[in-house]
Amino acid sequence: MVHRGQESACPSSPQPTTFRSKKNSAGILSSIQQLWRECAPAFSQQRVAERAQVLSLSSWLCLGRHTVTGLLSTCGQQFHDWSADYRLFARHRLPTQSLFAVVRRAVLQQLPPTAPVRVAIDDTLLRKTGIRIPGVAWRRDPLGPRFQTNFVRAQRILQFSAAVPLSSGHHRMIPISFRHAPTPVKPPVKAGDPEQAAYRKAARLARLSHLASQQIASLRQSLDADPGQAARPLHLFVDGGYTNATVLKPLPANTVLIGRIRKDAKLFYVPSAPQPSKTRGRPPHYGASAPTPEQVRTDDLPWQTVSISLSGQTHHMRVKVRQNLLWRTAGLHHILQLVVIAPLGYRLRKGSKLLYRQPAFLICTDPQLDLLSLIQGYVWRWDIEVNFREEKTLLGVGQAQVRNPHSVENVPALQVASYAMLLLAMTRVSVASSEAGTLPAPKWATAQPPPRLSTQRGISQLRAEVWGRSLGLTNFSDLLLCAPPAASPEKFLTHLPSALLYAKN
Repeated sequence: MVHRGQESACPSSPQPTTFRSKKNSAGILSSIQQLWRECAPAFSQQRVAERAQVLSLSSWLCLGRHTVTGLLSTCGQQFHDWSADYRLFARHRLPTQSLFAVVRRAVLQQLPPTAPVRVAIDDTLLRKTGIRIPGVAWRRDPLGPRFQTNFVRAQRILQFSAAVPLSSGHHRMIPISFRHAPTPVKPPVKAGDPEQAAYRKAARLARLSHLASQQIASLRQSLDADPGQAARPLHLFVDGGYTNATVLKPLPANTVLIGRIRKDAKLFYVPSAPQPSKTRGRPPHYGASAPTPEQVRTDDLPWQTVSISLSGQTHHMRVKVRQNLLWRTAGLHHILQLVVIAPLGYRLRKGSKLLYRQPAFLICTDPQLDLLSLIQGYVWRWDIEVNFREEKTLLGVGQAQVRNPHSVENVPALQVASYAMLLLAMTRVSVASSEAGTLPAPKWATAQPPPRLSTQRGISQLRAEVWGRSLGLTNFSDLLLCAPPAASPEKFLTHLPSALLYAKN
């Protein structure tokens, strides 16, 4: 209703009889639907698959908190029976491993035939406030100050993300594995010896390094089972928490691990062949002591310069390399390559904080691996931290208020799988701001299109494809004609399509 001659802030568009998907759709929705069609055979029933797909789509479109009721309200089910949606998570009807298997095979299709699969491994915390949520315990806060150890109640999550190259020369990390990693509940002090022994055994099996080793073996088996993927190398990039004997010694064949190492690690040279005259005793397994990583950094040997690409810019890194080394933690089966990276020490702007002041020490289980591939892949590993941030802020992973042990694990797994499908759909389609089928960039955006589409822009584009028909949009150029609303509260009429499509979580 219009009062006092009040006019709308933007000229209204006529209601179209049919939605022009050729103009309004950039292909993100159709690509996601294709991925879900590949996931359908893994479900026990077709209606269960359709319900999971609806909840997955709601996780991108939701404008509020991403709880289960928030997802149901987004898809218009707030006035219907919701028990079936909760049973989808509580009764393990969601085949999360099959969902990520579809994502993994789609990632392999984006790679060249002989290119290795570069996978980053890391863990994160989903903060919780409830004291009776299964799998929630006190964890060390990684965002706390260094001078004070803080603790928060949270779930612990282990995630694998694979790097996908883009046409612009950039890359994007896409989650291919997501696992809830809870710790066992400690028994009371007065518990018997059998109960204490069972707890210690369960605690050893619940270590992140042990779970990561299991996931690595499973990933290698899955690659070997996929047609034409058995010969594809698997390159793993980890931080210092996973560069240990639990992960290194059982490393599968055709798998290379690149991880950080302590600067005072004790390394050894490969032993030379024993002389024929010396036949007494066993031959030595380790040779003479090699310099520590810190000693390699400070020696007089010259530095090499390696140029890597990051965010569209070329960075020149100074490195030192030592090959054919042994480390007792890795065992005798892995001849290592040590790479020392000098600190970059640059500032984002004049007078800002000096960043990257510390050197990095890396080891690689393949002594012949190309140095550029090694460093470039490890620099790309940082994008898994971007995955964690976007999963928690844009997709609301961890906001669901569920108490069932299966739901605690399945709800965030479905959200992360949905996030991976969205990233895959964004890599499959060519989205440019100049195309008629995409949302125009805001005024404050740079004139030059970004090298890769941001996840928030991808969500806005998906909302436009899904909601465009209901909002009466025939062409996204109508959004550019919107006039700013009047300052008077009585005449404040905003343009609803712009408010919905450009909303940010």
